Amino acid sequence: MSVRVRRVYEPAEPEDGARVLVDRLWPRGLAKDAARVDEWPKALTPSTELRRWYHAGEGPYEEFAERYEAELASDEASAALDGVRELARAGDVTLLTASKTPEQSHATVLVRLLES
Repeated sequence: MSVRVRRVYEPAEPEDGARVLVDRLWPRGLAKDAARVDEWPKALTPSTELRRWYHAGEGPYEEFAERYEAELASDEASAALDGVRELARAGDVTLLTASKTPEQSHATVLVRLLES
């Protein structure tokens, strides 16, 4: 199983496998056909409130990650996470985000949960 994170603005590569957009909002300036997104499970995205809190700089990444994991405990998010786990069992998965710093985003929390 291979799960990785890439910016959605980077061109698709054959080794991407299933491409899963993990942002709540569609990336600005990107045509849907150019993104080559296979899945868009919005239940896996941080809530609007948590996203705004984090982007406003009101707390550290570690606290954001803890709050986000708590949100992922909901039934809907757990089901969506299980769906991505199934994709990962079948082959490579690339989590796509528009974040300029993917290593400090919710996508890295998802990778950790998917690989555990």
